[in-house]
Amino acid sequence: MSSSFECPSCKQAKMEIFYSVKSVPTNSCILLESPEEAKKYPRGDIAMGFCPQCGFISNTAFDKKLTEYSARYEETQGFSGTFNAFHKALAERLIEQYDIRDKDVLEIGCGKGEFITMLCELGNNRGVGFDPGFRDDRDVGKGADKVTFIKDFYSEKYSEYKADFICCKMTLEHIHQTADFMNTVRRAIGDNSDTLVFFQIPETIRILKDCAFEDVYYEHCSYFTPGSLARLFRTCGFNVLDLATEYDDQYLTILAKPVAGEAGGILSQEEAVADLQKYVTDYKERCALKVKSWFDKISDLHRDNRKVVLWGSGSKGVSFISTLGITDEIEYVVDINPYRQGYYMSGTGQKIVSPDFLKDYKPDAVIVMNAIYCDEISQDLKSMGLTPEIMAI
Repeated sequence: MSSSFECPSCKQAKMEIFYSVKSVPTNSCILLESPEEAKKYPRGDIAMGFCPQCGFISNTAFDKKLTEYSARYEETQGFSGTFNAFHKALAERLIEQYDIRDKDVLEIGCGKGEFITMLCELGNNRGVGFDPGFRDDRDVGKGADKVTFIKDFYSEKYSEYKADFICCKMTLEHIHQTADFMNTVRRAIGDNSDTLVFFQIPETIRILKDCAFEDVYYEHCSYFTPGSLARLFRTCGFNVLDLATEYDDQYLTILAKPVAGEAGGILSQEEAVADLQKYVTDYKERCALKVKSWFDKISDLHRDNRKVVLWGSGSKGVSFISTLGITDEIEYVVDINPYRQGYYMSGTGQKIVSPDFLKDYKPDAVIVMNAIYCDEISQDLKSMGLTPEIMAI
C-alpha cells in the first residue's frame, strides 16, 4: 500500500507501507514508577514504509512529540561484560586504525558518556558529547575530565564545535528526517575535509530476514541497510570509506569523510534496492507467523503453571511484550542495570527486577531478549543454582 509520505532519506519517492502495529508505547526506556503509570504511558502507531527508490525504511506514523529523551531515559548497556568487551574493542580499533590520538572528538547522542570517555582516555583525546539524557551523577571512567557534556540534542546551533572525529552511535535510527540531519552534520564540518565520521545503527536486513519484530518499536523511526545508509551519506556530501556489521551482525557501521564534489563509488557490501524488496513483500505474513509461535509458547507455559520471566527490560523487551499482547503470562522482567530495577515496563506494567530476585522466584523458563547474551545469562543463573529452560529470541 502506497502512502503520501515522502522518503525522508532520498526525498525522491513515496513510501510503500508494508507492516503496521497499532497503539504501541512511544518510549521503551523511560523509568516509570508504578504499574499504573506504565500502563497509561502514551501510545502511537507504527506504519513501516519502504522507499522503492533508495531502500530506506521509515515509520510513516511517527510523531516526535510523543517521544521523550531526558534524565529519566535509561538506555545504557554498560553493565554487561559482553557489551563492555565489544565497546572497548571498538574504541581501541578505531583509535589504532585511524590514529585518533591527541585529537578533538565529538559524539552525537552520547547517552551516559561511556564511549566518548573511552575514546578520550585511550587516545588522550579531547571530547564533546551531546545528549539530553546525560546525567552528571554517573561515573563514566577516567577520561571524563577530558570531555565536555552538553545535555541537549545536537543541532545547527552547535556547528561551531569542530572535530577531527565525529561519532554517532545508536542515534540516527531515532531521527525521522534523516537527510535533513545528515545535511546539518555536513554543513557543520564545512571545509574540514580530513574529518572522519563514524556512525553505528541497528542493521535492518537481519530484522527483515529474521522477522525480528522485537527490534521494531516506536523510538526507532528509521531503519537502514548497508545500501540505503551509504546512499544517504553520498547524497549528503560524504565519501563512504567502509561499511561493516558488528556484534553478531546486529549493528551496522559506516565510516566516511566529507567530499566537496561527487562522492565515490558503490561498495561491495551494498545491496540493491531490489534485493530488499523481496524481504519487504512478505514481511507482514512471515512476522505474523513468528508472533503467533511465540504467543503459543508462552501461553502453553502459562497454562501449565510454569513461571516465565523475560531477561532484558529495554526496547526489545517492551516491543516483544506489547506486540504479543502479554499480560498475566509474564509477571517479572529481569535487568542487570541497577538503574532500571524497581521500575515498570512501559505499556504493560511488569515489574523490573534484579537477577538476585530469581533466587527466590525460581522461574521455570527465561526468555532472553538478545541471544548474544545467552552465555553471560547462563553463567549468572548457574551461579545462583538455577537451571531454568533458556529460550532466546
